[in-house]
Amino acid sequence: MNHAVSGFSKLGKEEKIRLIAQTYFTDAEKAETLVKSYWNSDEKLQQLHDEFIENTITNFYLPLGIAPNFLINEKFYTVPMAVEESSVVAAAAKAAKFWSTRGGFKTTVVGTEKIGQVHFMFNGSHAKIQEFFNLIKPALFSDTESITKNMQQRGGGILDIELRDKTDLLENYFQLHATFETKDSMGANFINSCLEQFASTLKSKAQQHSLFSEQEKDIKVVMSILSNYVPNCVVRAEVSCPVADLKEKNIDDGKVFAENFVQAVNIAKVEPFRAVTHNKGIMNGIDAVVVATGNDFRAVEAGVHAYAAKDGRYTSLSDARIENGIFYFSVEVPLALGTVGGLTTLHPLVRFCHEVLEKPSAPELMQITAAVGLAQNFAALRSLTTTGIQQGHMKMHLNNIINQFNAAPAEREAITAHFKKNAVSHAAVVDFISELRKK
Repeated sequence: MNHAVSGFSKLGKEEKIRLIAQTYFTDAEKAETLVKSYWNSDEKLQQLHDEFIENTITNFYLPLGIAPNFLINEKFYTVPMAVEESSVVAAAAKAAKFWSTRGGFKTTVVGTEKIGQVHFMFNGSHAKIQEFFNLIKPALFSDTESITKNMQQRGGGILDIELRDKTDLLENYFQLHATFETKDSMGANFINSCLEQFASTLKSKAQQHSLFSEQEKDIKVVMSILSNYVPNCVVRAEVSCPVADLKEKNIDDGKVFAENFVQAVNIAKVEPFRAVTHNKGIMNGIDAVVVATGNDFRAVEAGVHAYAAKDGRYTSLSDARIENGIFYFSVEVPLALGTVGGLTTLHPLVRFCHEVLEKPSAPELMQITAAVGLAQNFAALRSLTTTGIQQGHMKMHLNNIINQFNAAPAEREAITAHFKKNAVSHAAVVDFISELRKK
């Protein structure tokens, strides 16, 4: 297609598919068949999925796996994880089982405060806008009472609103910086509705303010939007045990392992190139739970990585140390998650995942998710500092390579048996399959 498409959104689903298939595929019929093979046979369920986003043509599946044996604050959880990367679920489950016999995960919600901002331009002095803000602050609360009523009944609402002067960064730039408690909902719609009302009140009250000049009355609201950076909506997860208790199959000496492990974390603290990959490993676990529970993994990712750079340099989210013969490993991450609203009530598999987790509250889900992130990080660092990351990862990746070559059942059996004793690499598997098929 070498021209713009007009009216694509107005086409029916079948028409959209036909246009895509005929434009981009030499075998349009085969392309259409593939797309339709991923439709749900239940028409009502398919319609539900079609209406989640715009211009839907089919469903794009992610595997949903289970990581059992997560002992968190003395309670066992079976954790659903939606992720496409091999070895992630296996690593989480293995780490969970390891720590379940060593006291489990201890987690704490440090805070649950969310943030939203009204960004506006004011052509006047800080003193004048501050005096004006002090006068209208009660109205900012009262004008949002219809919006906050239900949230207040659940124990949430607007915590505070403050004026922030940002004119040192951008000429005439000010903010209304508001903090919120949204209880079990992620709260995006609630926060944005409050912010838009703040903006409306700000503008209308400015027009009525007798001490403003005509120029000052003309406050220009640029945008009103929540922030996905939530440095006060934070959860901490930790594991610990005597160094001697770290010894197991791939760990001959607990003390040497612990020292190497701590050093690996210290490297991630000081080296951003390593820290990014280190934190990606944590997010392997966090994102998988966030997706499975119908939360916004893009918002979580953005907020977490901003938090990792909050002190001016991107660094490790996790920390490890040895004190008095005890190994401590912990992570602290901002996680704005919800257990009500959005996909949590609409998507049948999301509801299923919440049931598997025994319908956690938002703070409880924050703790579960942080524990999975810490487990994932532990599993990755254990591999890196002992056998190396590729041994376990490539074993798990073997199935993907076998499927890529459409191996028959007998071939699959022979390949699997061979690579139980031999190192797995893509080239080695391809060579073995070629030799197998020559015979």
